[in-house]
Order: sequence, then structure tokens, then C-alpha cells
Amino acid sequence: MRDLSGVDSMFLALESRTNLFQVGAVSVLDPATAPDGAPAPHAALQQVLAGRLDRLGPMRRRLVPVPGDVDNPRWVEGEPDLDRHVRRGALPAPGSERELAAYAADVLARPLDRDRPLWEIHVVEGLDGGLVAGVAKLHHSIIDGVGGAELTAQLMDLTPEVPAASPSPARGAEPAPGAVAMLAAAARHGPGRALQAGRVTLRMTSRALALRRRNRRPGSVHPPAPFAGPRTSLCAPVGPERSVGMVQVDRADVEAVREATGVTVNDVVLYLAGSALREHLARRDELPERPLVAFVPRSTRGPATSLEEGVNSLSGMLASLATDVADPLARLLTLAESAAAAKDQERVLGEDLLADLAGLVPPAVLSRVGGLTRAAGLTTRRPPFSVVVSSFPGSPVPLYCAGAELVAYYPFGPVIDGAALNITASSYRDRIGFGMLACRDAFPPGDMDALGRHLVESMGELVKTVTAPGAPRGRRPQSRRGGP
Repeated sequence: MRDLSGVDSMFLALESRTNLFQVGAVSVLDPATAPDGAPAPHAALQQVLAGRLDRLGPMRRRLVPVPGDVDNPRWVEGEPDLDRHVRRGALPAPGSERELAAYAADVLARPLDRDRPLWEIHVVEGLDGGLVAGVAKLHHSIIDGVGGAELTAQLMDLTPEVPAASPSPARGAEPAPGAVAMLAAAARHGPGRALQAGRVTLRMTSRALALRRRNRRPGSVHPPAPFAGPRTSLCAPVGPERSVGMVQVDRADVEAVREATGVTVNDVVLYLAGSALREHLARRDELPERPLVAFVPRSTRGPATSLEEGVNSLSGMLASLATDVADPLARLLTLAESAAAAKDQERVLGEDLLADLAGLVPPAVLSRVGGLTRAAGLTTRRPPFSVVVSSFPGSPVPLYCAGAELVAYYPFGPVIDGAALNITASSYRDRIGFGMLACRDAFPPGDMDALGRHLVESMGELVKTVTAPGAPRGRRPQSRRGGP
């Protein structure tokens, strides 16, 4: 048995019927590379999971809430029923990418059963070309983006040869703690939480003063403040349905831009998201004068943080998407400067800020505050940011699952009231896959298709801009690493 961290518990406490804190991915695989005689894809994945569960802690644990939600829930170990967690699906052959997107949208729109380990994988057959897709859904309380990539890697091999099956040793079901014991533990945590609140308050005050001194320096750039972004159709309340978009760009194009301008890969990802949204809003005659603001989750997972721990190691920052700048190169450099300032601010405030704040409030209070905020529509009337955009690196070499070659990978993050669109990107081999998840009311499938086209077109436009003969060379904004 183990306690959930404050961040993990927060994702559960703030969840509602429509605001689902779930992450996911679509993995497209080619079973033609599997050895002769390999089982069907659904059975093959079950065999892989059965043999590797001892390495997949987040997939073995079941949630046990504390009575009254007066303290963070507990995880207890168990053996998941793979028939319930690994589902078999199919598209009418030959299934198109748009049909796969609709299937994934339906999966990601449904909440996970909290009485079982919080994950599902749907093995979808019938794709065009004989391909198969794995549509994975995991609760954010058990994994973050980088942890999800690590979990995917644990299910993969570097060659199509399938290792001999050796089921993990049976662990048996860990008994759930009793209500009295959990309430007693919660009572013991109370004084510690009060002391922690005092320490966090002092630390935040000191860091806020340091940030204020830093921002007074001549020429300092300030990232956007919370609630400073414009109100657009992206800030809609989230309904029960989802739409999904999946597109890819060449890593070589991203590298060409990076080398020509000195910006980071993450800056290019932000540029593509912002440029696609700029075009989307302009076509709706809705482009605001103020720039859109992205919330950018950042992993703080260190080498000592293992997948077996299954905890979220997250920070985050706000960055301008410079959607008020018409010129592509100027937009990229303006955006990169905002992102550099946001990273500096994050260093001053501390990467542990989110974890500190999440650990101060018991789930019952968080849940109540979240419900009141949704009911009052506070985050839709004055959104803290416009969109969530994140990226993380994936494998540069080919991967195989049960002998089937992974040919494309698209990750997805959650959407919430006030930020009805999430754009997440991950590299794999020579491509970067963008998974776009949105509330269907805010982004119907047709709009999502157009957004994907705008993103790909923005990549081509930027490459032409920075590689044309005589093109001006930008300069990456220098990160201000000095002390306060």
C-alpha cells in the first residue's frame, strides 16, 4: 500500500463527468513484421503485458479512497484482469485515419472505472494496409507524459523477435486498508499538512520577492500572467464528447528551423500550435488582438524517478503563442523569447511549486472548490490560459510490440473547462506526431481536420521562410540564468 502524492490526488479530486484527467496515445503498428505463427494482435498484447507486469507498477494498482476524502487516497497492489483492460475493436476495413480518430475520441471521452486499475488499451484491427492500432487510456493520477513514454517503451522491443513468454510472478491482491486505519492515518497527517502550509507560504513569499526583483531589471521580459489571455471559443465549457486529430511533421524540418534560428524544438512545437490556431481563429473572424496563452506542462522527472513509483513529476509555465504577430519568423522569435522568460520565472519560483500547492489541500476541499468553479463558469468567463501544449522526446530507433513494428505514435492530454483543446507532441524516429484532443462542441471533427492541415502547412511555411536564400537569421533569446 502507498499514499498518492498531492499532484496525483489532485487529478482525481478535480475530475468531473466532463472534465476527465486522462491521458492517452494512439500507436499504429504493422503486424506484417511479426514472426510467422504469432498470435492475433489482441492476444499478443495480452501475452506481452502478462510477462511484464512486474515492471509496470502503475498498471497493477487499484485506488482506495479515504472515507470522506479527508486525505489522499491509497494505492493497493493487485493482479489486473487483462480481459477487462485489453479490449478488442475493429474498423470496417479498410479503416481510414479519420475513422481511427473517431474511435479514439470515443474511447477518450469515457471515464475509467475507479474500482479497477486506471487504464485500458483497445487493440483496433481493420486499418487500411493491414495495420493495427493500440488506443491507450490511462488516468493522469498514475502517469505523466514522460512516464507514459517510458511505459510504452517497456511494452516494446528493439527487434521484431518476440522474447520467450515468462509470466510475471503472481503477487496476489493486497488487502485494502480499513476505514478506521485510514482515518487514523489522516488524523496523523493533519498537523504535518499545517506545518507544510507554513513552510510553503514562507518559501513562496521569498521566491515571489525574488521574482519581483528580477522583473525590475532593465530589459527583462515578462511571461504572460494567469488570466491575462483573451477569451475565445477555445475557452468553452467541456462537454461529454471528444474529437481527435492526428498529424505528423518531419523532424528534419524542425531541425532545419532550430539550426537556422537557434530556438528549441519545444519552441517550434509551440509555434506550430499557435500558428494553426491563429489560422483557425482568423477563418472564424475571431482572431483576438491579444496573443493566445499556452499552459506548457514540463516534466521534472529525474533519473532517480522510476516508472515503478508511478508518480507525476510535473511543473508548468505560461507562454505567449504570439498569435498577434503576422510575420512567421517574428512570431517564432517572439514566442521563443516568451518561453525563455517563462523558464527563467519557473526556476525562480521553483519546479516544486505545483507539488507543494497540491499537497496542502485535502481532496474533499479540492473537489468542492472544483465543483463550485465549474458551476459558476469561472474558468470559461476568465480563462487562466487558452490552450495546453506539451511535448516530449520519444525513441529515435524503430520499436516493436509482439513483433509488430511501431510506425506512428500520437499522444493525448486532457481538456478542461476554459481550455477545450490540448495539443501534445512526441518524436518517434524521423517524425514528430501531434495528438490533438478537444471538446467536440468546441472543435467538431471537420474543424479538427482543418486544424491539423493548418499545423502541417505552418511547418512548410516556416521552413521556406528560414531556409530561403537571403532569409534573415533570427537569434534565440538568451535565457537569464542569473540569480535574483
